[in-house]
Amino acid sequence: MTLDDLKKIFLSPTLFRLETILSPKLVPVLYGVGMFALLLWAVGHLFATFGRTFGDGLWGLLEIGVYGAFGLIVLRVICEVLLVFFKANEAATRTVAVSRLSGSLMDEVRDAIHDIAVEADDYTETEVEDEISPSPRRTARRAPVVPSAPDKPDI
Repeated sequence: MTLDDLKKIFLSPTLFRLETILSPKLVPVLYGVGMFALLLWAVGHLFATFGRTFGDGLWGLLEIGVYGAFGLIVLRVICEVLLVFFKANEAATRTVAVSRLSGSLMDEVRDAIHDIAVEADDYTETEVEDEISPSPRRTARRAPVVPSAPDKPDI
């Protein structure tokens, strides 16, 4: 995130409107601040423990390694959970937008079918019969063919 991005976030009306989600853009800032805080803690703890005795300083190095690694992992997991949460929110927002679109599309299709049905009711019976005239080949009926029975032997 550059300085221009931070200026845009804090100086634009985006900060005061709730239509856009601002937090996904701030997660990298949170991660950077967390890393800086861990670094400050490590340096402060190093000088504090070595300031007491050499043995405490060595023990402080072990604490910095263990607690620092644990802090980095926790910070990373928290930031990733936040990003996953916001990505899921974006996907849900897209799904809702598509379902609203398809719902309005279904309403439009239903209205169009209704209009077609109303127009079809305006036809008179003769117009319908003229449009569906029987085929001349089908009007001439043939005599049904009855299969002949096989000759039966006399018993």
